Amino acid sequence: MAQFRVCPDSGFYFDKSAEGLMKANAVAGAVALLVAGILGLGVILTRWQEVHLLPADVFYQVLTGHGINALIFWIIFFEMAILYFASSTLLRTRIAAPRWAWAGFVLMIVGAVMNNIAVLQGNSSVMMTSYAPMQAAPHFYLGLILFAVGALIGCFVFLGTLVIARDDHTYEGSIPLVTFGALTACIIAVFTIACGAIILVPTFLWSIGYITHIDAAMYRVIWWGLGHSSQQINVAAHVSVWYLIVGVLFGARPMSEKVSRSAFLLYILFLQLASAHHILVDPGISSEWKVFNTSYAMYLAVLASMVHGLTVPGSMEVAQRAKGYTKGMFEWLRKAPWGNPVFSGFFFSLIIFGFIGGITGVVMGTEQINIIIHNTIYVPAHFHATVAVGTTLTFMALTYLLIPVLFRRALFLPAVARWQPYVFSAGMTLMILFMLGAGTLGVSRRHWDMDFTGALLAFEYPGTAYTMMAVAGIGGVLGILGGAMYLVVTVGSLLFGKKLDESAGLFQSFGFPLAPSTYNITQPERLQMAPKLAVEEHGSGGFEAPGTFALALALLVCFVVYYYINWDYLASVWPLS
Repeated sequence: MAQFRVCPDSGFYFDKSAEGLMKANAVAGAVALLVAGILGLGVILTRWQEVHLLPADVFYQVLTGHGINALIFWIIFFEMAILYFASSTLLRTRIAAPRWAWAGFVLMIVGAVMNNIAVLQGNSSVMMTSYAPMQAAPHFYLGLILFAVGALIGCFVFLGTLVIARDDHTYEGSIPLVTFGALTACIIAVFTIACGAIILVPTFLWSIGYITHIDAAMYRVIWWGLGHSSQQINVAAHVSVWYLIVGVLFGARPMSEKVSRSAFLLYILFLQLASAHHILVDPGISSEWKVFNTSYAMYLAVLASMVHGLTVPGSMEVAQRAKGYTKGMFEWLRKAPWGNPVFSGFFFSLIIFGFIGGITGVVMGTEQINIIIHNTIYVPAHFHATVAVGTTLTFMALTYLLIPVLFRRALFLPAVARWQPYVFSAGMTLMILFMLGAGTLGVSRRHWDMDFTGALLAFEYPGTAYTMMAVAGIGGVLGILGGAMYLVVTVGSLLFGKKLDESAGLFQSFGFPLAPSTYNITQPERLQMAPKLAVEEHGSGGFEAPGTFALALALLVCFVVYYYINWDYLASVWPLS
């Protein structure tokens, strides 16, 4: 029985069951992003001291909802869609256990709704970290547990699909690099969900009275095995999408697949260990573990990201130069399709993730420097660079690619889509840079009021800190405008975009299959293994990507200068003689 269709524009094969799951998860993620954006506007307009929009109780309620919807629900829903795409579509195979996959999706929906209800009821304003001894309502924890179980089912369906593809010989050689990166994300996800189960199940039992005490130090350590590792899922997933985008747009191939795959393996072995910068001041962690974590483990994790940061733009440069864009060092970049939101979104995410997120991550992961920025607003500035721009903007770019291919709709308001990555990137970069500056001046990470109104012990930040938070507020509003533009284009495309297939109706945009006649392929052709590139051969001559090498040197210079500045600042606030 035929169950596949082929996209006439891209050549991608879609299994009927997997296609519906991809659509449903992507749409659910967009809804979570909408909620996160609305709540994020309240957060940034409150931290902007001159506006100071929300009272304290509402602020912490809104901050809790914003963090969970932005960092967990939006991201993981979309990553489930990526897992199904990277397995079923890229390997040209049927999805394993579609009923189980739908059951996992339903659990994720129920969990997300339950958790949001708990937050909106006002008695679970414990923020995303929900540190003990702060206690939320039982359904706050239960919602997260159900969501995690649903995501775990999705991971097992992904793994099962890989097994089916191997047994059915739907591809030659090894699995494609994009699928390998998704496998990396899946493996880290299983570790992450295990950490979540270890800490959230006892915390749920504590909230209903079956356990009398949760050790606060133990909770923090295990929770960050969940909290920070979940962001490493994001890194592996969005780097995989980078490889996909440069492959689709430019026909680019990695300069060395072996090196890229090795970098993904380094993510599995070392990246999730980098949670230490959140707990470097905790007394419950040994000095030996902190030293190992902030040195060797971090070096190897950063090495992996450096490899991807070189090979992704490097492969794009090689492909562009092969097309004749060889004038000077950067013609390949100048002649890139900057008006295509798929490309601009991808490239801005790569630059901001590397130059801002990467550098600040290394600074925070240095044990000595960490002490001057720990628990300041520098920390959320860093993860907005890595997740809110690095991952989110990558997923936005992928959305623009998949709306015509997966949903069979043309983009709605293409001019808005063209400008959206620029507006979002500009706003978020402005917010991030000035939050970094304010954090360096000591502005607290989570405190509602910079003026500490009514506090018994008064404290006054320098005037520069207030200015920086005001500029960050302007950037945050601009970033939210960029996010709104994305949602207008996305939702508008699903509802009003020109149909590229006659059967692509309203219900088909939300998970229902296209007309039965569309699925007219019983088994796609076997995916052939691509021939080796000359640049991969040992001893191949020539310097293939000089522009990328120049960008890497610029990153190195920025890092060295910024690293020195932070050590100098540490010396000024911690004088030793």
